[in-house]
Amino acid sequence: MWVSIRRMLRVIMGDEEPIFTITEANLDSGLRGVPVGTCRTSYVDPIEGVHYVGYPVGDLANLEEEDVIFLLMHKRLPDPEESEAFRAELAHRAEEIPTGALRVLESMTPGSGHPMDWLAIGIMALGAADSTGDARADSMNLIARMPELMARLFLLRGGKPEDLRPRKPELGLVENFVHMLGIEGEEAERMERVLRFFFILHMDHGGGNLSTFSGKAVASGRASIYASIASAMNALSGPLHGRANQACLEFVQRIGTSDSNEIEAFVRSELAARRPIYGFGHGVLRAEDPRASLLIGLGEEICPNDENFRTVTALREVVPPILKEIPKISNPYPNVDLASGSLLNSVGFRKPDYYTTFFGWARVAGICAQILDERSARDGRGTPIYRPKYIPRDQPHQRLG
Repeated sequence: MWVSIRRMLRVIMGDEEPIFTITEANLDSGLRGVPVGTCRTSYVDPIEGVHYVGYPVGDLANLEEEDVIFLLMHKRLPDPEESEAFRAELAHRAEEIPTGALRVLESMTPGSGHPMDWLAIGIMALGAADSTGDARADSMNLIARMPELMARLFLLRGGKPEDLRPRKPELGLVENFVHMLGIEGEEAERMERVLRFFFILHMDHGGGNLSTFSGKAVASGRASIYASIASAMNALSGPLHGRANQACLEFVQRIGTSDSNEIEAFVRSELAARRPIYGFGHGVLRAEDPRASLLIGLGEEICPNDENFRTVTALREVVPPILKEIPKISNPYPNVDLASGSLLNSVGFRKPDYYTTFFGWARVAGICAQILDERSARDGRGTPIYRPKYIPRDQPHQRLG
């Protein structure tokens, strides 16, 4: 089998030096580690974590989220005039949302389905109402209108449509969302601080994570931006991907203590029962996720005495030595999901099943930027439609009669 795969690679690649040798072990592995393309927006260093266009994400965490979106799209940070113009364009596009574009959400039963279902439906509804066919225009429209989609999702699904305030996109993306929820004063400031931080840390994560890969694969068939991003949100909704932040807070709340001895006993019992330890490990990283460190630092600033956050900080100390005892675990360290849920909870978002929608909202900008890059790749010809090779197996040649 290995020889035939190598022969196939020679046919495909000609005389070029291979950058990766495919072996039998790479088959049926979810393409894990198999290079399939290039990415200009971000990459993940195994030790230093996520970088956006070369910048460690920690360098960007306290910027305005619009400036980081500009960076992903233009591959450089904006100057002050560009920043102002970019924010103004987003505000204008948010104001131009077609009347009734999200009315489909009003027809849905409050509390039904998962919030990620509502998010994907809302994105498709926006596309049905106003898809221009221009990838950049549609990307900017979707990014600009996500705060209103998110606010309507929260209040309509929660059975409180009367609480929705009129949009004010000139406030900024996160601020507009918080305003539409009706949050004010110091509570709004704390919520905006956490959401902006969360938004930037989750905006992009290389090209091969499931949601980004799925969105780009759909886009490669020249589907609309809206159809592509909706497919990415559906990929993100699974418990092995974006829903991990929800699962992690639920795990923290099950523990319900910051006592180190009690936590160690709990974790060991979970491992003995072959249940997952949420908030630890990563497919690429081999050190603590810098985003986890940044979120824990933020938590120490805004909610140091929060019960859930205290459990998180105790887990950070207790769990890695236990996981290091298991030889097959290559990364026993905290990932970004460990602290994110406790911070969202501390500023007023009490229902963990909504947390993945924040992840999805953040990731829209990064996936749109990558789709735009692939549409202009190869000197403007674009990346071809995705068509990975699958090797036939257990299909002996047969005939009827």
